[in-house]
Amino acid sequence: MGAERVARVLVSDDGPVLLEGPVDIDLPDGRRVRSDRPVTALCVCRRSARYPLCDTSHRGRPAARTAGPADATPEPEEKP
Repeated sequence: MGAERVARVLVSDDGPVLLEGPVDIDLPDGRRVRSDRPVTALCVCRRSARYPLCDTSHRGRPAARTAGPADATPEPEEKP
């Protein structure tokens, strides 16, 4: 048996998903996109003109904020 190839995927909070090695990307419409680059940036914000590949279009617009602990509405204090 040959050596098993293990793919590496890096997911970041504010950018594309990075895929290591040449990859084939199957799209919902049945098309397949091939990237032979050592690292491929996969767009997850859908702003890229080269979708599904990232062209850094996400950098031009602010990211959508998600609610976190600092955004929570404080509970009213109980009165004795």
